[in-house]
Amino acid sequence: MPQIVLEELKRPTIEDQSFEIVERKGLGHPDYICDAVMESISVQLSAEYLRRLGTIAHHNIDKALLAAGEAEYRFCGGVIKKPMKLIIGDRATFEVEGVEIPVAEIAEKTAKEWFLKNLRLVDPEKHIQFQIELRRGSEALRDIFKRKGEVLGANDTSAAVGYAPMTEVERLTLECERYLNSREFKKKFPVSGEDIKVMALRQHRRVQLTISMAFIDQFVKSESDYFRQKDEILEVIKDFVANYNFEEVEVDLNTLDQRGRGIDGLYLTVLGTCADGADSGQVGRGNRVNGIIPLNRPISSEAAAGKNPVSHIGKIYNVLSHRIAARLIDEIEGIRETYVWLLSQIGKPINQPKIAAVQVILKDGVLLRDIESEIEETVASQLENIKGFCTDLASGIISVC
Repeated sequence: MPQIVLEELKRPTIEDQSFEIVERKGLGHPDYICDAVMESISVQLSAEYLRRLGTIAHHNIDKALLAAGEAEYRFCGGVIKKPMKLIIGDRATFEVEGVEIPVAEIAEKTAKEWFLKNLRLVDPEKHIQFQIELRRGSEALRDIFKRKGEVLGANDTSAAVGYAPMTEVERLTLECERYLNSREFKKKFPVSGEDIKVMALRQHRRVQLTISMAFIDQFVKSESDYFRQKDEILEVIKDFVANYNFEEVEVDLNTLDQRGRGIDGLYLTVLGTCADGADSGQVGRGNRVNGIIPLNRPISSEAAAGKNPVSHIGKIYNVLSHRIAARLIDEIEGIRETYVWLLSQIGKPINQPKIAAVQVILKDGVLLRDIESEIEETVASQLENIKGFCTDLASGIISVC
């Protein structure tokens, strides 16, 4: 039984505070691309390890850099002058007892498939160079995977924090980007690229959204046509956000734009992502594991994407802390807001954290002592079932970006 510490927070919930800032980096953002591709590689590599070895072997595919290419933007269609470069790095297991694993081939194949599936105009054979820099892991960390048991030992001394519930602004930020990158929206507005970022600022019950959306130059005939389509999209976004319960939601789209400056005054891309010629990306600079960057919340320092799902606390506790927090909100009456902190010790079983700390903001009239046992039981139950949780992580059922 891990040490479980409970604490009542005597402060307003995030929604009761005077301001809140939330960010979401969308599907075609260079940072999101790095996170999503590395996570896909981990999922596919885990499946290959299971198929060939019957178990998931040591790997951490959590270092990546997407270096921007060079592009010339033109009305009715620009050109790619230099491809993007995706550098995939860190550690993996290449061979176990004579069984070889084609790690580099799996990594490149998976990355190409991700681009084909998610970015309409990116041809990974033409538009991306791949540089695979994966090496063997250290003997000490690989040895963790040789130690038998229901669960493995943690491969790092690390901490994570999760929370629940999401605020209405957090939901709005997440759902707005997902709507703008939906098939329905792209069919109606093919000019809209996948590189979308939503930044939300709430001041009391008023919200201001600043949205950055890459326009695809082949669908833009002129400067006036750009602003015409931008106005149409802006009206649709305003209709979408009107469904949320705020006094006002103001929306600004592509605020760097300036009329009269031609191509230079517009946010244009050739491929729907600014990585084609403007900005690079890196693992860990994107969304937290619940899909947003919530600046008013405590957040974990570890990047979860690409880390192995059975031993690396940087992934497991990152996601599990949020899941435990959500269970506490769903299953225990009387909690308005909760934070769950998990700390590991390297080598110790992942279901036995050094500490599991729960902070709660309670509803009026509710006493912590009345729900202490329920909180402890919920936390203990989630830790006891960590093996199944890790299986879901390994299969990609649980998203981390």
